[in-house]
Amino acid sequence: MSATNSASGASYAAAGVDIEAGDRAVELMKEWVKKTQRPETAGLGGLGGFAGLFDASALKRFERPLLASATDGVGTKVDIARQLGVYDTIGHDLVAMVMDDIVVCGAEPLFMTDYICVGKVHPERVAAIVKGIAEGCVLAGCALVGGETAEHPGLLGPDDFDVAGAGTGVVEADRVLGADRIRTGDAVIAMAASGLHSNGYSLVRHVLLKQAGLALDAHIEEFGHTLGEELLVPTKIYSLDCLALTRTTDVHAYSHVTGGGLAANLARVIPDNLHAIVDRSTWTPAPIFDLVGKTGSVERLELEKTLNMGVGMIAIVPEDSADAALTTLADRGVEAWVAGEITPRDNHTTGAELINDYATN
Repeated sequence: MSATNSASGASYAAAGVDIEAGDRAVELMKEWVKKTQRPETAGLGGLGGFAGLFDASALKRFERPLLASATDGVGTKVDIARQLGVYDTIGHDLVAMVMDDIVVCGAEPLFMTDYICVGKVHPERVAAIVKGIAEGCVLAGCALVGGETAEHPGLLGPDDFDVAGAGTGVVEADRVLGADRIRTGDAVIAMAASGLHSNGYSLVRHVLLKQAGLALDAHIEEFGHTLGEELLVPTKIYSLDCLALTRTTDVHAYSHVTGGGLAANLARVIPDNLHAIVDRSTWTPAPIFDLVGKTGSVERLELEKTLNMGVGMIAIVPEDSADAALTTLADRGVEAWVAGEITPRDNHTTGAELINDYATN
């Protein structure tokens, strides 16, 4: 049988991929991407090329620059956005997950790329997602230099989507933060989370939506707004706050509190011979954490290793620098407090430990 061409033959569009819609989405997102430009990206092409460009020669203030990179996604929080039809905040979450990992080592965020996978390209929807990413990049001080929108008909439903991103930062070699700088007596400073951030949503969705059958449009008295609005509160982006703190204070280390919870993430930056003690009584977790715990009868250990429990970022500084650090963060509008200390480690302790009960209002 010979191959033939006909108007009714197979086509990419018939298979579910709309190239024209993709092109339309690119046009809609250009204005937002432009807002993220840094001096190192100005005049180096625009969105739509095969690769984003960044003028590394402009980083002359670094003697021995080390590049830091990170890749992450937002997880099942995207399903809440899909159900509510709200697409312009999920990008903040993506930038926070990537760039706040990068700043932990003391690196300045430079640029980011994104990957958006959809079942069907809805140009305005994709543009709204990119708008949120671009706004997040501005808050993190980095440029959005490119990305990819992939249409996967047959694998994803028409309204399904997922987002991921990769970022790059730079830090002077002798200014890298981490475990080797931490000393006995250092203060553990907690920075408040804006909410659930972007981890633990599989548990949250299972408990609140599936088990309890709560509706996303249900008004929750303790929140002062709907459940859906609470679940979509964007992840706080700490990047520029951490950089400002590093400039004014002798910061020894940061820990970004994401999957695994506070204790596990803090333990990642504690040296083997030291121990971090965090006092729960120094703060009160937001009502959403209590709602998940009580509604699902979730044990405390399970809750704490899944959710951030109200702390999104940790800074470890010398004890005599704690007050100055708190002042710097307060001046930037960041709620922060001394939540613990670094002590010698013995054979019976782990890298990080939470003590006492949470404070109550």
